[in-house]
Amino acid sequence: EEEEEEEGVRITPQLLKASTGEFALESILLLRLRGRGIAHLGCLGDCANLEWLDLSGNAIAQLGPLASLKSLTVLNLARNRVASLEPLGSCQNLQSLNVAGNRVSSLQQLRCLTGLRRLESLRLRDPLARLANPLCVTAPAYRAALADMFPGLKAIDGERLSGRGSEFYQLCRDLDSSLGRGGSGGNAGAGPEAPRAAQPWVEAGFWEPRPPRRSSIVEEAYKQFGEVLQECRELSRRADDTIAQAERALSSRPDPNSFVF
Repeated sequence: EEEEEEEGVRITPQLLKASTGEFALESILLLRLRGRGIAHLGCLGDCANLEWLDLSGNAIAQLGPLASLKSLTVLNLARNRVASLEPLGSCQNLQSLNVAGNRVSSLQQLRCLTGLRRLESLRLRDPLARLANPLCVTAPAYRAALADMFPGLKAIDGERLSGRGSEFYQLCRDLDSSLGRGGSGGNAGAGPEAPRAAQPWVEAGFWEPRPPRRSSIVEEAYKQFGEVLQECRELSRRADDTIAQAERALSSRPDPNSFVF
């Protein structure tokens, strides 16, 4: 791995400044270095305030400099040569991590991330890009193990585990599983089973929009707005009466030079 690093590109201050246009490494918040042939992270650890980092499609094997990136929240390391994720255990604010297409071969190599309390999304496999890790092949049930290892995860490999939409996703999976068993199972020669009555997928009223909730502050604002609107209408009525009286006084005035209303 060390030989591979030496053969590739090393991240330098000049490379970072040219890529971002920033004069100081501490000013870089977002960095995209995708497909640059990078093998060594060099001075990347000096970007102390970096929050979003894309290093996908390179030749990176060692992540040591990333340990100092305490503000990092999103990290994309897809399609690299990473086997050890140990330095990422220090990235306390990390929320999303993509390591699809690397060399992670066991669940033990992921235990260093269990201290990341804000980690919500973890990707080890990307079927669309045909990326995976050895772990995905040797342990097909790794997703269930990851869910137990990281209770705070909301998505594994891009599939939601909790939050809005996850219930419907799980429902579709259960339906597909039941249809699959129904198509391949059954007693030979027993003939087709009688059709069962169709049942709704969800409880009645599941899809009906919920009434909007108004806080006491909003309710008070509506009340005050109504009072102000009513007051404006009253002022408008009084103004109309005053104008009408003035017009009548002017029309009945005997002396055109008089200014008495």
